[in-house]
Amino acid sequence: MEWISLESANQIDNIKQQQGYTLIFKHSTRCSISMMAKRRFELDWEDLPDDMPLYFLDLIKYRELSAKVANDFQVHHESPQLLLIKDGECVLDQSHGAISVDEAISVLA
Repeated sequence: MEWISLESANQIDNIKQQQGYTLIFKHSTRCSISMMAKRRFELDWEDLPDDMPLYFLDLIKYRELSAKVANDFQVHHESPQLLLIKDGECVLDQSHGAISVDEAISVLA
C-alpha cells in the first residue's frame, strides 16, 4: 500500500464526494509520538482493503489543509490523527495511541 499525499483543498473536496471509504492520516513530522503512531499503523495496513485510498497530510507543511479537514469533517484537530471517511462523512476519528488498523477495520464490517 502507498500513501497519497494530501496537498490541496481540491483533494479534500474530492474526498467528500467519493463513495465508499477513504482514510486520512494527519501527521506531524516534528513529533515522535506521531512518528510512532504512523509506523505502528503502517505495520498493519495490509489488512485494510486494497482499494481504499490512504491520504497522508503533513501538518507542518500544510497547516491550512489540516484546518480545512477539521472543519469539513467536523472533528477536533489532533496530531497525529486518523480519520475514516465514508461517503463524505467522518465515521471514525482516532488520535495518538488510539490509532489502530483493527479499529478502522471494525468500522468497515
